[in-house]
Amino acid sequence: LVELSISCTTREPRPGEQDGRDYWFISSKEFERRREAGEFLEWAQVHGNLYGTSREWITTRNQAGRDILLEIDCQGAAQVLALFPDAVCVFIAPPSMDALRERLKARGQDSDEVIERRMEAARGELAQAHRCQYVILNQDFATALQELLCIVDGARLRFDKQRARDPELFTRLFSDPG
Repeated sequence: LVELSISCTTREPRPGEQDGRDYWFISSKEFERRREAGEFLEWAQVHGNLYGTSREWITTRNQAGRDILLEIDCQGAAQVLALFPDAVCVFIAPPSMDALRERLKARGQDSDEVIERRMEAARGELAQAHRCQYVILNQDFATALQELLCIVDGARLRFDKQRARDPELFTRLFSDPG
């Protein structure tokens, strides 16, 4: 089971979004208070709004052995990788910039000015894709989801993860002379 982390944000909810389901919508003052208190594992300013991931929520889930998916930008990913070098970084890219522009327009939630700012930000993000271990081209959602699940399955099979699941087995294997 993979849990999606719900980020805090200072932006206004879009139509249909719910507090606590899509994001935790908080004021800029509350965000700054939490940031100064060190409550965010990572945070970034994106498209003029602040976004952050709760350190406590992540720590609690990690201690419970849960796999967590963070939907964050490259700024946040760099912060997470600095704290968790074994984290798996997956870049999900649009099939083309034209396709991204059409998807943003089809949502009907942003002005042309906002779409252009998002397109410029996307170009900057794409330039950072090489920093991730994996890249998924999101041409078809079902295919992209299947590829993501394959990456999650593979990450769970890494030696350090398997050893953490059954340390006694690996202790026996490495200490058994026969």
